[in-house]
Amino acid sequence: MSAALLRHPRLISLEGGEGAGKTTAINAIHACLRANGHEVVLTREPGGTPLAERIRALVLKPDEAIAAEPLSAEAELLLVFAARAQHVRQVVQPALRRGAFVLTDRFTDSSYAYQGGGRGLDAAWIADLERRVVGLLPGLTLLLDVDVETGRARANGRDLGPDRIESEQDDFFQRVRAVFRERAQQDPQRFALVDASQVQQRVAADVVARVEQFLQNGEGA
Repeated sequence: MSAALLRHPRLISLEGGEGAGKTTAINAIHACLRANGHEVVLTREPGGTPLAERIRALVLKPDEAIAAEPLSAEAELLLVFAARAQHVRQVVQPALRRGAFVLTDRFTDSSYAYQGGGRGLDAAWIADLERRVVGLLPGLTLLLDVDVETGRARANGRDLGPDRIESEQDDFFQRVRAVFRERAQQDPQRFALVDASQVQQRVAADVVARVEQFLQNGEGA
């Protein structure tokens, strides 16, 4: 990892493919941190601020006026980083400065997985944007890993219809998963790999155990 990126001990991210159960897990982590007496800012990407949420809508659920115009992979990446720039400066950095934990549903690793692995964009370009726009690495990243078939079956069972990215084919999500797993293997000190094929309660218990161990080791100080 580049020395230009600061690994911040109070920034915790949750990553994973579609249907990995991130919502249940992140709520369990939120409760764990609060039970340990910490202020917690719960947020998400893309999004987290009013402007960033509007950009999220452009990426995931474009309105009829632009839905007929295909969004290029490059435009998608830049829109995600535009949302991230707002998120980092308006939410993440202020919270970290005052000593709060920031718990985010996705962070920059998702760009390597979705726009890098899924869309085939150059990881070096993403890394350059990460250095210039973000400058931060989570102190802990929990990767909820589940095979694509299981994850998609879960996602398809939701009441809400699929967004632009959820509508991609299985090979897209296979590439996404491969990049997530590769990044976890390359940075085992930051990543905790969690078997998300288990029932939601077991996954929630596993992520809470990882966070409690992180806190006990003093890594969130």
